[in-house]
Formats: sequence, C-alpha cells, structure tokens
Amino acid sequence: MTHMHVAGAIHADATLPGPQWLQRPDDTDVLDADLWSATVERLGDGEVSVGGMRVSDIISASGSPSYVLDESDFRARARAFATAFDGWKVYYAAKAFLSRTIARWAVEEGLYLDVSTGGELHVALSAGVNPGRIALHGNNKSTSELAAALEAGVGRIVVDSMDEISRIEKLCSDNDWHADVLVRVTTGVEAHTHEYIATAHEDQKFGFSIANGRAMVAMVRCHVSRHITLQGVHSHIGSQIFDTDGFEVAARRTLKLVSQFTEATGLQLAELDLGGGFGIAYTSADTPATPDALALGLKEIVDHETSAYALSVPTLAIEPGRAIVGPTTMALYTVGTVKVVDVDGGHQRVYVSVDGGMSDNIRPALYAAEYSAALVSRSSSAPPVLCRVVGKHCEGGDILVRDVFLPSDIAPGDLLGVPASGAYSRSMASNYNHVPRPPVVAVNNGHLTPLLRRETIEDMMRLDVGE
Repeated sequence: MTHMHVAGAIHADATLPGPQWLQRPDDTDVLDADLWSATVERLGDGEVSVGGMRVSDIISASGSPSYVLDESDFRARARAFATAFDGWKVYYAAKAFLSRTIARWAVEEGLYLDVSTGGELHVALSAGVNPGRIALHGNNKSTSELAAALEAGVGRIVVDSMDEISRIEKLCSDNDWHADVLVRVTTGVEAHTHEYIATAHEDQKFGFSIANGRAMVAMVRCHVSRHITLQGVHSHIGSQIFDTDGFEVAARRTLKLVSQFTEATGLQLAELDLGGGFGIAYTSADTPATPDALALGLKEIVDHETSAYALSVPTLAIEPGRAIVGPTTMALYTVGTVKVVDVDGGHQRVYVSVDGGMSDNIRPALYAAEYSAALVSRSSSAPPVLCRVVGKHCEGGDILVRDVFLPSDIAPGDLLGVPASGAYSRSMASNYNHVPRPPVVAVNNGHLTPLLRRETIEDMMRLDVGE
C-alpha cells in the first residue's frame, strides 16, 4: 500500500511550533516506554502489539474506536502499590475506571475498593467484593445510597456534611444499623494541578474545613453519636500530583487536628486516609513517582508528624486509581480525514481526524489535559510533522491530542494509539452527538476479554420514549 504524504508541500519551518516540552523525534516509530503499558511493542513489520495481540486483530475483533487494557500491566501496578504500601489499606479508586472484572482483579491483587456513588457501589457488590473492603465517598450521598451502603455493611463511609451525618443517624436508628465513618477534612493545601482536580483548598465542595473549626465539630458529632463510630479522618489534596510535598502539609494539619481531638476527648483515632491523586505520564514532560518512592516519602512524613504530636501511628490508607489503571490502557482510533490548514503568520497545521473524540475522552476539552499519540498500524520512514488529533464531534474544541509529531504520510485508514487512556476516559464518556460509547477490552497472552461491550444506537434509542 502506498501512503501519500498528505502534508504535501509543507516544510518544517512553515508549521506551527509545538509546546516547549515537545521535542521533534528522530524516528516516529520509537515508542516512549514511559507512556505505554508494559507489553506494548512494535513488531518487526512495524505494527504494534499489546498483550500479545496485534492492534489490527484487536480492531477486527472489537471494532474502532476501542479502549484496550493490558491485563498483566493492571495487575502488576496493583501489586506494586500493595507491596510498596504493605501494612496500609490501599484502596483502588473506582471512579478512574470500574467494571465488575476490574473490581475483582483489584481485590485479587490485595486492594480495597473506593466507590463514590451508589452505581459504583452496585458494580462492586455485584462483582462479589466483600463489603468490608469497600469505602463509600461522595459530597452529596442520597438517602438511598447511604441505605444501600449501610445495609450491605461497607467498611467505611467517608462523611462530607452535617446533613449526611443526620441521614446516617436516622437510617441507623430506623433500621438498627451501625456506621463506621471517616470524616473528610479540608486541609487548605493548594495542590499544583488544575483548578477542577484540586480538592483540598477552602473554596470547593468537599469536606469540612480544619481552619474554621467545622472539621472538629463534625468529628465530635460523630464521636458522640449512638449510631456512628468515628474511625478516623480522610484528606485528599487533588489529582495528577507528582511529589509528596503537598501531602506533607496536609498530614501535618490533619494530625494536628487529630491531636486536638485526642486532647478534647481522650480518644486517639485509629485511621488516617491520605487519599490519592498520584500522577502518571501522559506526555514526555510528566515525571511521576514510583509506588516505592511514594511509600517511602509518605511513611517518613507520617512518622515525623505523629512523633511531633506524640501520637501513635494510625492505620494508614491511600487511594490510587489513575496511577493503577491509567497507564494500562490505550485508546485505539482509525484515521478518517487528514487536513492541512493555513493559520496566522504563514504557518500551517495538520489536523488528523479520528472516529472518536470528546465523547470518549472529555479531559482535553474539560481542562486542557495533554496526551500523546502514535501511528500503531504500521511503521513509517516519512519525516515527522506537527499534528493535532481531533474527533468527529460538532465542536471546535473536540481535541484529543493538541500537539503531537506524527509521520507526514499519515493517511485515512491508519490506526492511532493514544496511551495512558485508562483513567477517566471511559468513566467520563458521553453520548454527545448521539455517538455510542466504545467498548473496553482486556488483552493478555494473545487472548482478548471484553470488559464493557460497545454501546449501540439501539441502546440509546431504548431511552427515547417518544414515537
């Protein structure tokens, strides 16, 4: 097959400059191992495989676009956190991506499960997860969600408001239930991340503020309740965080609160959950810490702060989600259109349109998240050209990869892989423009296992009650 250089007369000095971190590659066939799951490799004929399966065979079996999850990589990352944080409770944050199979795999590798809605709780329970290994989060849990959790006997409920405490007390009183809770506190830490995923500063919806005393009030109320046992406190500073600096400040303020609570009540709380938010590499500019490095840093922080306040070290917990599932998955797309556009300053931009878009990955449009991409169906010796990978939706902001170097002979029918697509892509997917959501398939040792089937037009039309 002959591939036309769609860039035509484009010259490198005529194309727009990329972001400072993006380097023009010498060879677009080379895959950055830091971005892709562990079993991804480019074969001798130029095609990429994952989990022992060629991407063309995956697309033949599951269609395009598809999310392709590397099972052995998921299990290895889950084990790495369980091992590095031995003695801690390591909760898999289900909001990153959840299916019944994923819930079972996480538990099989020694993890607990953190859910944030009644729907996620239902998936976990239907997967056979022991309720005692489940924690329920959420800033506005409904009475029915709380009832489902209490009736099932979940291990922890992370309370987030006085209204919620009242709901729990009434449910327990009416049904002879009991609740083990953590109080979510707001530490005032400004995590160095996007505004929408920073969750420990004061002006946001989660938790009780330590600074204004509401956290202490909530803790005391839970402590004196006949229906609630206050097990500890919970803090979460945000997402896509690459170091432990913010955790140090959060732990200091949280443990000071625990110390003050102990002085007031004579009770030292048994648990401290430091949340999650550990970052991953979406591009070559990202430098995430390993689970071992995170464990070492967080253990040192907790040991230092508990010693400073003369507290015994509580049972500790973390909640990695993105850091486990994010790197395991590539999104596979088929190129449909390649277009060269003239822009200001005599520059040109190459737009590569694929058969997905913002409905299967809203993160770039929502908060300018950066991704990478590569031609995975073949090799190419064509010179690289700076491209923008866009979707098929009727929106100018329908951008999947804002800036990436692809071979200049990129053409309709080629397969593009977008690494690090495991976290939030499918979880936040929509039916915008009435586009069905792609399937999620797992691959391992040359075998493909469907996790979530492809949505169909018929699925969506079942919700349309009109004639």
